[in-house]
Amino acid sequence: MSTINIKRVKTSEIELKDRLVSIQRVAKVTKGGRTFSFSAIVVVGDENGVVGYGLGKAKEVTEAIAKGIDDAKKNLVKVPIINGTVPHEQIGKFSGGFVFIKPAANGTGVIAGGAMRAVLESAGIHNVLAKSKGSSNPHNVVKATVSALSQLRDAYTVAQQRGVSLGKVFNG
Repeated sequence: MSTINIKRVKTSEIELKDRLVSIQRVAKVTKGGRTFSFSAIVVVGDENGVVGYGLGKAKEVTEAIAKGIDDAKKNLVKVPIINGTVPHEQIGKFSGGFVFIKPAANGTGVIAGGAMRAVLESAGIHNVLAKSKGSSNPHNVVKATVSALSQLRDAYTVAQQRGVSLGKVFNG
């Protein structure tokens, strides 16, 4: 089995849109009382096959979101999209989160929940069936979804890696 090459993308070349997946107020309890801060999970994408996620933590909500966006821009990956959907079924795993992504016909829409929907829409996938199992923690779901998307390969890439013609990939 060959290793999967994750294609990194430079942020200067594209215009990215950000989506807030989750924001949480967290408390550090000390002898003198509680110190509150905020944690934000942000997904960025160009809606044309590039997506990334980031985590930001700060004393203020706006600072946490800004840090999350900066972190997401450092973790961009390229996703193959064919006719607005994914090229094949894929399973993604991260910690306790499992996601299953399946291609869908035109007009189906994004059938996915919560954190997974934000990632898929930011990537520019318009027709997909997706299911999240295991952990519903947004951290795990987002990372499992990006993991699944980064493992996707189109038929042309598979043909190049195997050193065979495109017809041989489909017909064996």
